[in-house]
Amino acid sequence: MINNLQSTTTLSNGVKMPRFGLGVFKVEEGPELVNAVKFAIKYGYRSIDTASIYGNEEGVGQAIREGIGEAGISREDLFVTSKVWNSDLGYESTIEAYETSLKKLGLDYLDLYLIHWPVEGKYKEAWRALETLYKEGRVKAIGVSNFHVHHLEDLMKDAEIKPMINQVEYHPRLTQKEVHTFCQEHGIQLEAWSPLMQGQLLDQPVIQEIGQKYMKSAAQVILRWDLQNGVITIPKSTKEHRIIENASIFDFELTNDEMEQLNNLNQNLRVGPDPDNFDF
Repeated sequence: MINNLQSTTTLSNGVKMPRFGLGVFKVEEGPELVNAVKFAIKYGYRSIDTASIYGNEEGVGQAIREGIGEAGISREDLFVTSKVWNSDLGYESTIEAYETSLKKLGLDYLDLYLIHWPVEGKYKEAWRALETLYKEGRVKAIGVSNFHVHHLEDLMKDAEIKPMINQVEYHPRLTQKEVHTFCQEHGIQLEAWSPLMQGQLLDQPVIQEIGQKYMKSAAQVILRWDLQNGVITIPKSTKEHRIIENASIFDFELTNDEMEQLNNLNQNLRVGPDPDNFDF
C-alpha cells in the first residue's frame, strides 16, 4: 500500500520521484501562488510541477526558497519539474529555454524537464537537447508530455535515452489505456495532469458512493485511484484546506472492484487538447 505523501517510485534511470505533488497550471504570479507552494511544502509535499508557459516560475522559485527554509528541509528534498514550450523546441533554443527556466526559478538544476507538446518536426531536436542536459548532469531526469504512442515510437527510433516520464491528461473519463500499457512495457512512468477533470467528475454518483464508504471526498477517491493504477498525480489547488485534503489519501485503499468501477467510467473524453489536433 502507498501509505504516505513522501512515497516515491523509481524511474528507469534510478531517480526516485514522489508519487504525489502539486501542479500550478494557470496560477498567476503573486501571493496566492507563493502561498500555495509554501502550504504544500509545509504539509509534506515534495514535488512541484510548473512550466515555462505557465508564466509563474519566478513565484514558484521564491516559494521554494521560503518554503524549504520554513520547513527545515533542503533543496535536495524537493523534486521540481518544468517544461519547454512549443516555440522553443529546437536544439539550441531548448537549451536556452532550460537556462531561462533555471534563472527564473533561481535553481542550479531541475529534477525533471519535459517537452510540453509533441510538435511535429520539432520534438526530436528538442529531445537531443534534453539528452545533452541529462548527460552533462544538469537535470536529474528527462521526459515528455502529451505524447501518444506513435509520438513515443517515433521519438525512440532515434533517441539515445528513453523518456523517463510521459505526463498526460488522465482521469476516469480518459484512462489512456493504450498509452499507459505502452509506457509500462517500455519503462516509462505515466504522470497525470488534470486528474480531477477540472472538477467535472466530482458529482459522479459512483465516485461519491465509494467516497461515502471511506468517508472521503470524490476528489480523494479519484486521486487514490491514480496512485493505485501506478500513475503519478499532481492536482492543482491554491487553497490551503484543499491542498491538505488532496493529500489525505494514504489511510485507505480501494478494492479491485472499486478500481474497476472507476476504470469503467472511461469515455475517452478530454478537457484539454488532443495532441494530434492541437493548434501549435
